[in-house]
Amino acid sequence: MENVAIVQARMMSSRLPNKILLDINGYPIFEWVFKRLKKSKNLDLIVFALPDSKADDILEERLIKLGAKVLRGSENDLVDRFYRVAQKVDAQKIIRVCADNPFICASEVDRLIDFYNFSHADYAYNHIPKMNLYPDGIGAEICSMKILEEINKKATSSQHREHLFNYIWDNKLNYEIKTFDPPDNLAFPSLKLDVDTMSDYLKLTNKNYQIDMTAEAIIRVS
Repeated sequence: MENVAIVQARMMSSRLPNKILLDINGYPIFEWVFKRLKKSKNLDLIVFALPDSKADDILEERLIKLGAKVLRGSENDLVDRFYRVAQKVDAQKIIRVCADNPFICASEVDRLIDFYNFSHADYAYNHIPKMNLYPDGIGAEICSMKILEEINKKATSSQHREHLFNYIWDNKLNYEIKTFDPPDNLAFPSLKLDVDTMSDYLKLTNKNYQIDMTAEAIIRVS
């Protein structure tokens, strides 16, 4: 598979447990993520990477019922989980998606993949407003299988194993890290659209978001 979205998902979030099951306008957050990613033109496969803990059994059941592909791995060693999932599906490029981003936009995932393909980056991103004007929560991160293999080999500390790309950021002089700005109508870097806390969730439920909204419509409602 050339372009594989691996969705990092779990039930036991420290700040807001079970948040992935929370409802936004009739759909749980994990369904928002799955259905919105399915609109991508560049993705060849979407896989939810869950921990192998008992607490995540219910999430696996609900994802499978939805028609999503689920693979499971280490709860705390995220690098190992991603690496093994990528190996199993023969991924060439890995697009990391956070399952607490209900308004992930297929258009911006596609824009990221297109950017990566011509940028010669080792790692690229548009999921957070860091050196770009993107809102927080509508994009993703991308690297090649070769880079993921290198991370898996070289990242040894718990800090570098528990977060997929911490090793790259802590060794940024050795890697080409690139990002880019969105179109002007999406350039709202102060906008936070992910769900970390109950306060984040309540803010998002106060507005009339629809699961099939475009990126432009999401921004307008926000």
